[in-house]
Amino acid sequence: MCKWQTPSLQRTCTTVFPSQDPLDRADFNAVEYINTLFPTEQSLANIDEVVNKIRLKIRRLDDNIRTVVRGQTNVGQDGRQALEEAQKAIQQLFGKIKDIKDKAEKSEQMVKDITRDIKQLDHAKRHLTTSITTLNHLHMLAGGVDSLEAMTRRRQYGEVANLLQGVVNVLEHFNKYMGIPQIRQLSERVKAAQNELGQQILADFEEAFPSQGTKRPGGPSNVLRDACLVANVLDPRIKQEIIKKFIKQHLSEYLVLFQENQDVAWLDKIDRRYAWIKRQLVDYEEKYGRMFPQEWCMTERIAVEFCHVTRTELSKIMRTRAKEIEVKLLLFAIQRTTNFEGLLAKRFSGCTLGDGTVKKPEVPPPSTNPFLEDEAGTETDEIVIEKSDAEKPKKPKAPDNPFHGIVSKCFEPHLYVYIESQDKNLSELIDRFVADFKAQGPPKPNVDEGGAVLPSCADLFVYYKKCMVQCSQLSTGEPMIALTTIFQKYLREYAWKILSGNLPKTTSSSSGLTITSLLKEKEGSEVAKFTLEELCLICSILSTAEYCLATTQQLEEKLKEKVDASLVERINLTGETDTFSIVISNSIQLLVQDLDAACDPALTAMSKMQWQNVEHVGDQSPYVTSVILHIKQNVPIIRDNLASTRKYFTQFCIKFANSFIPKFINHLFKCKPISMVGAEQVRTSSRAMNFVCQIAQDIV
Repeated sequence: MCKWQTPSLQRTCTTVFPSQDPLDRADFNAVEYINTLFPTEQSLANIDEVVNKIRLKIRRLDDNIRTVVRGQTNVGQDGRQALEEAQKAIQQLFGKIKDIKDKAEKSEQMVKDITRDIKQLDHAKRHLTTSITTLNHLHMLAGGVDSLEAMTRRRQYGEVANLLQGVVNVLEHFNKYMGIPQIRQLSERVKAAQNELGQQILADFEEAFPSQGTKRPGGPSNVLRDACLVANVLDPRIKQEIIKKFIKQHLSEYLVLFQENQDVAWLDKIDRRYAWIKRQLVDYEEKYGRMFPQEWCMTERIAVEFCHVTRTELSKIMRTRAKEIEVKLLLFAIQRTTNFEGLLAKRFSGCTLGDGTVKKPEVPPPSTNPFLEDEAGTETDEIVIEKSDAEKPKKPKAPDNPFHGIVSKCFEPHLYVYIESQDKNLSELIDRFVADFKAQGPPKPNVDEGGAVLPSCADLFVYYKKCMVQCSQLSTGEPMIALTTIFQKYLREYAWKILSGNLPKTTSSSSGLTITSLLKEKEGSEVAKFTLEELCLICSILSTAEYCLATTQQLEEKLKEKVDASLVERINLTGETDTFSIVISNSIQLLVQDLDAACDPALTAMSKMQWQNVEHVGDQSPYVTSVILHIKQNVPIIRDNLASTRKYFTQFCIKFANSFIPKFINHLFKCKPISMVGAEQVRTSSRAMNFVCQIAQDIV
C-alpha cells in the first residue's frame, strides 16, 4: 500500500465509488484472487483467456488514467483567467455605484435649494398665525379685565360668572409670557378682581344672613344666586366659607333649643332632634333650594353638619349623665338614631362625606356558612341548620349605608351597659334552663321521632342571634368582641350545667351478681344498668351537643362577618366547640360502658365454668344468651334515639366492638382446663361476636 493510501482515504473512496470488484478492495490478496479464478486443476485450461481479459482491463485503465491526467493540465490556467475576469467585473460595479451616489447627492442638494424658500414661508405663516391669535387673546383679556372690574363694582354677578371663567381661561394662554410687564400687570389685575369679588360676595352673604341675628325673612335674592355661580369660579375657599357660614347660621337655633341643660336634650327625647332637622330641611328646600347650585348638595351638607353637631352634643351630655343611662333608654336612642341614619341613606348619596368624617363599613368576604337568616326584624323562634352552600340560595347583600355611625358612634363608649345587661340576662336564662330541667325532668322516650334536642338549646341560640344582630347594628368594633366573650362564657356553662351536669352517673351494681344467679336468669330478666329513660336522656344530650357544636361553628362564622375586618382574628370559638365534642364523647362512652358492664357478668360466668366437666354439646350457652339479650335490649333503643345523628351511632357500635371483642377473647383464654367436648361448646360463643359484626354491617 502506498504511503498516501491512508485508511480514511480508502473508506472515502469506497463511499464515493462503490465497487464489487475484488481488485478495488483495500485488503486485496493476489493468492486468494488467483485461487478464486482457478479453483481446480481443470480450470487452468482457460488461463490464456483469463490473462487476456486482465491485460485488456489494464489497457483500459491506462487509457482512462492518461485521459484524466491530460485533462488536468489546463485546469490551473483556466482558474486564473476566471479570477482575473471576476476582479475586473467587481471594479466596474464599484465605479457604477460611486456614480449613482454622486448623482443622488446632487439631487438632494437640488431639492433642498428648491424647498428652502417653502420652509421659510411655512415658518412665517405659523409665526404670523400665533401672533394674530395672541393679539386676539390679549385684546380679549384687556377688554375682559376692564369689564370684570366694572361689573364687580355694579355687583352684576350673573354676567361676572360667565366673564370671569372666560378671562381665567384666556389668561392661561399667557403663562409663558409673564415676563412681559404688560401681561404681568393684567394678571395681577385679574387676581385683584378675584379677591375683591370674594370679599364682596362674603360681605353680601354676611349681610343677608347675619351670624348674630335671625334668618333673613323671605326668599333669597337673585344677586345671591348669581354670587354662588361666581364663587364656583373663585378660589374654593370662598365657596367653603359661604357654605360654612350659611350652615352655621342655619343650625344656630338647634344649638339653643337643645342645650345640655334643656330637658329635650336627653336621650328619651332624641326623636325631637331628628324631627327638628326634618322640618329645617323641608324649610330650606322651599326657601333656599334654588339659591345654591345643585352640585353644592347643600341639603346633604346641612344634614351632615347636623349629624356632627348632634354626635358631639350627645357625647358631652352622656359623659356628664353617664350614671343615668339605662339599657332600655340606650337601645331606644340607638334605634331612633340608626333609623335616622337609614333615612339619610335613602335621601342622600353621601358624596359630601369627607375622608375623616365617617369611615364606610368594609365589605366582608362572601358568606360561606349556613348561619344565614333574615337579620332585620327577625322573629323566628329557632335557628335552623340550613342546607349546604351548594344547595341553598345566596342571600343578596344589602347596599352599604354611608351614613352608618355618623351619629350612633357616640353611643359606642357606653355600650358596656348593653353588654352587662346581656351578661345578666344570659345568666338568668341559664339558671332558668337548669330549673326547668329539674322541674320537668328528662325528656320522655319517643323512639318514633328519634333523639330529641333539648328545647333550651334552640332558645339559647335564638337569643344569641337576636343579641348578635342587635349589637352589630350598634357597633362592629370592640363591643362585638365583648359580646363574643359573653357568648363563650355561657356556651361553656350550658355545656357543663345543662348537658354534662345531667348525664346519668355510672354504677357498678353488676359486681354484686353471682355466677349462679347469672346462669339462672331467664330471658327478659333485668341486669343493673341504665333505665330506658336514662338511655333516652343520654341520647338526647348527645343530639343536643351535636346541634350546639354545628350551630356554634356557624355562629363563629357569622360573628366574623359582622365584626370589623381588623378584629376578625379575635373571634375564636374553638374552645367551645371542643367542649361540646367532649360532651358527645362522654355520652358515647357512657352508652358503651353501660352495655359493656351489662355483658361483663356473662363473660365472667364463661371463664368460671368447669369446661373440663362438660359432657354434651348444647345448642347455646347461657352466657351467650345473656350477651345477646343485653345487646338486643340496648342497641335498638340507642339506634332509634340517634336516628338524626347516625355517625355517632356508628361511633358507638365501633367503640363497643373495640371494647367487647378483646374482652371476650381475654375471657376465652381463661377457660382452662377444657375438654374436647367443652371446646366444641365454646365454639358457640362466636355467635355473640357475629351478632356484633352484623350490627356494624347494618350501619354501613
